[in-house]
Amino acid sequence: MTGTPPPQHSARFQRTLTTPKIVFIIIAAAAPLAAMVFTVPLALAIGTGPGVPAMFLFAGLTLLCFSAGYAAIARRISHMGGFYTHIAHGLGRRAAAGAGLLAVLAYNAATVGVLGAFAYFTQSVAAAHGLDLPWQAWAGLGLLLVGMLGYREADLSARLLSLCMVCEIAILVALDIAILARHGGTALPAASFAPHAVLAPGLGVSVMFGFASFLGFESAALYGEEAKAPHRSVPRATVIAVLVVASFYALTSWVAVGALGPERVRAQAADHLGDLFFRLSDGYLGNPATVTMQVLLCTSLFASWLALHNAANRYMYALGRDGLLPGSLHTTHTGHGSVHRASVIQTVFSTVTVALFAAAGLDPYVNMSTSMLGLGTLGIILLQALASVAVIGYFRHRREGRWQTVIAPALGALGLITAAILVVSNFDVLTGTTDPVVTALPWLLLIVAGLGVALASWLRSARPDRYARLGGATAPAPPAAPVGDPSGSLSQAAP
Repeated sequence: MTGTPPPQHSARFQRTLTTPKIVFIIIAAAAPLAAMVFTVPLALAIGTGPGVPAMFLFAGLTLLCFSAGYAAIARRISHMGGFYTHIAHGLGRRAAAGAGLLAVLAYNAATVGVLGAFAYFTQSVAAAHGLDLPWQAWAGLGLLLVGMLGYREADLSARLLSLCMVCEIAILVALDIAILARHGGTALPAASFAPHAVLAPGLGVSVMFGFASFLGFESAALYGEEAKAPHRSVPRATVIAVLVVASFYALTSWVAVGALGPERVRAQAADHLGDLFFRLSDGYLGNPATVTMQVLLCTSLFASWLALHNAANRYMYALGRDGLLPGSLHTTHTGHGSVHRASVIQTVFSTVTVALFAAAGLDPYVNMSTSMLGLGTLGIILLQALASVAVIGYFRHRREGRWQTVIAPALGALGLITAAILVVSNFDVLTGTTDPVVTALPWLLLIVAGLGVALASWLRSARPDRYARLGGATAPAPPAAPVGDPSGSLSQAAP
């Protein structure tokens, strides 16, 4: 078993992350409680209604296929560059450069989007309990905390994220148990998996929300240089996270359908939307549990924000190391062993964005959160699809298990491309607005990716030594692409 070593000038990180810690980071990024409170009611109301639980299973199975291929390549390549590195070895340096800049944009946008949701809902929850502060104050407090934690080593964030994740899942499990105890088997209606419910009008919207709810699950790839045994822990953590999240989402949404009734669930969800799960909690657990759920919603969003902040930092660090972003980003703290400079830049970017939205008098959720989360979600789904194709490219000359290296990643890529098409076609639904400025945001992803490809092409001719390092390669770049390899593939440099 081999792996691509980091460049010789790369810093040494403290290898403190174990499989459970990486699982906590991944699941925290997906924000299970926030996904249930916001995404499920929307999917129930304007998607397939009682058929929504099946969509979570479909998304989970697709991402399991993706994870099978990802696990195969992660056993050989473990870099902080994550999918950027995998795409370089499977599809070539130029494709990787485009994907790398796409990843930086997507993760930074998603981070700002969750920031807006955190500020909005924390302000709302706190005001309901007597602490009425403007959303900008909560955004500032969150920025301070996330910036401090991002400045430190990943292990500290992992410990905090594990606490947040356990608490938010515990409250939803308690709700599931309460509903099952009261209704028994009727809380799990077979109608949710009947063909007429699964294939009902709104199927595309449900699939879109299903994939959007897994936001950030792929971030395990970014912690390869900080894991104790990356060739084992990173792929294992990804598979475990997909299984846990998919099972949890499907079960909780299924129980919610049973509690509301398959015939009434669409109307109930449309009437109550973001309050739907709070009303269920009031009815089955009581008001104290609902207050707890509201507080945990805020911590869930904070945990997701921190996890996405750390993911964005690591992409910026990796691209700074390879010269696609300023080299100053490729710096680690001498004491903490953290990507502190990239963390500071991400915090400054988020702060400036919040200041601009606040100065314009825009709403942190309706304007900032939905648009930025929509952009980030689409970008990350595209990144996952490219990574699936890269697995096939990486193993095309290697005789290994066809399921893991060809069939599973091909199925994963097909499902992810379908999800990306659905997100683009329903972008106004995902963002909640028909504003032409917002609906045009997907073009920004293509522009940024194109700039990355153009930059790599320029480096190939003007800075061949830097071009040779793209994606973690250390072999010198050839003067011209050989016949049959127009992309500048890393097949020779890859293990």
